Amino acid sequence: MAAVAFIGLGNMGLPMALNLVRAGRRVRGFDLAPGAREAALAGGLEWADSALDCVREAQVVVTMLPAGKHVRAVWEEIASAAQPGALLIDSSTIDVESARAAHGLAGARGLLSLDAPVSGGTGGARAGTLTFMCGGSAEAFAAAQPMLEAMGKRIVHCGGAGAGQAAKVCNNMILGATMVATCEAFVLAEKLGLDHQALFDVVSTSSGQSWSTTTYCPVRGPVPTSPANNGYKPGFAAALMLKDLLLSQEAAASAGAVTPMGAAAAGLYQRFVAEGSGEVDFSGIIGFLREGTVAE
Repeated sequence: MAAVAFIGLGNMGLPMALNLVRAGRRVRGFDLAPGAREAALAGGLEWADSALDCVREAQVVVTMLPAGKHVRAVWEEIASAAQPGALLIDSSTIDVESARAAHGLAGARGLLSLDAPVSGGTGGARAGTLTFMCGGSAEAFAAAQPMLEAMGKRIVHCGGAGAGQAAKVCNNMILGATMVATCEAFVLAEKLGLDHQALFDVVSTSSGQSWSTTTYCPVRGPVPTSPANNGYKPGFAAALMLKDLLLSQEAAASAGAVTPMGAAAAGLYQRFVAEGSGEVDFSGIIGFLREGTVAE
């Protein structure tokens, strides 16, 4: 069975790596963050003292890193040390240009590569129910599937290099704009004297239905598992939603696409995060829309 290197053991990466261990994979991990070593060893991962050391015996390498510059730097460092014919998978959410550059680094050294960002948040990472949006060759996708199936529920091949990141930014632009509209509707309902549950019962079964209402309802009560019922603890932090919305606007500018709703959502989340709410769940923007304060 292929040995796996996992670089980036944060809130998403560590539970993903642990699911690989539970699936019977030998996983060697690395992260620069203090405390990462102890958490990794406690979960059954082997530990490497550097990214280079992590990949030396691995047939598959997974990275989960903060931004495109980090992915480029790590892939440039590890590509020459990876096993011949190894598969490199990046599950970070980064800009399309950086994803394509990473593919280029891998291809120049004869390595298979896949950009495979995820949807599903920390809950999906822990439960192994993530959706993977994959960009790369058919050969790389086929090689990656068994690995991704240990960490996710739905694996979609979106196209060639960078297509996974393109799908991710489009999906999250929809999510950000939809959450803002959902929050605005619930705030309007409050001002009109309409009960939260009544609005939920209508919208969740009518034409206004969306994931933002039925799964992630931004008010207390209707969906017990939503962050609204847990003090707006993420979940999916507002700072991460802002990152994705800004990536969508960067992609739109590069492609010459007009996205006024996406731009408006990005502007609202920028203000929300600037007021100190970056670590609040992104559905907590309802408090900002309601009265200009963080939702409690």
